[in-house]
Amino acid sequence: MLILRSLLFNIAFYVNIILWMIMLLPTFLLPRRVFMRGVQAWACSSLWLLRVVAGIRVEISGRERIPAGGLLVAAKHQSLWETFALLPLFDDPTFILKRELMWIPVFGWFTWKADCVPVNRKAGSQALIRMMARAHEEVDEGRQLVIFPEGTRRPPGAPPAYKFGVSHLYQNLGVPCLPIALNSGLYWPRREFIRRPGTIRVEILEPIPSGLPRDAFFRQMQDVIESASDRLLAEGRRELGLPSPGEPATNFPKA
Repeated sequence: MLILRSLLFNIAFYVNIILWMIMLLPTFLLPRRVFMRGVQAWACSSLWLLRVVAGIRVEISGRERIPAGGLLVAAKHQSLWETFALLPLFDDPTFILKRELMWIPVFGWFTWKADCVPVNRKAGSQALIRMMARAHEEVDEGRQLVIFPEGTRRPPGAPPAYKFGVSHLYQNLGVPCLPIALNSGLYWPRREFIRRPGTIRVEILEPIPSGLPRDAFFRQMQDVIESASDRLLAEGRRELGLPSPGEPATNFPKA
């Protein structure tokens, strides 16, 4: 049953993406905010499919902690899930992403229309300067700049691997940082076909005010995200009957 539900959801998820891409093409002629509302509607439709087909619900706490205006959002990254599921939380979100993603046919057009902030990881300091300038432009317009500080998806419970680039952004943008913890990797594992029914939990943490020294900010951001994510992972493992790290896998649910 788990395999069948996962198969049906994966098919529905990607068919849904194609349909929404077609429907959103006319919005390329409209202002970006109109386009972004369409993208957020697609994200909500994907979450609906996830709940109805795969049996995965979402529980988000701390929405009241989201400040208005320009913002740096630092989220834990365990799954493909958060790359779309966080979009409806914010008024005018954008992402920092690899420049190569903007070259993908069709998909790349959407990232350009959304005014995402590209970064060329191979271009060294010059890439950082260009990225910082673009990030400033977006935040100055009151947008919420979403970044995954670890740079890539990490398995649930893996040792943290935060990159210091988020500290450069924090120091130069002069806006608060909103940390986000989650446990999505338990239910939508990276590089796996299976989607496990249950409740993905997201916790929006207290904003870190601007103006802290870079090192102090970096430690605080990592500590609060990791502490909350570890707690959410423990809750998710109990729900799924998965063993805690170091425990025998006798209660693993079977596909």
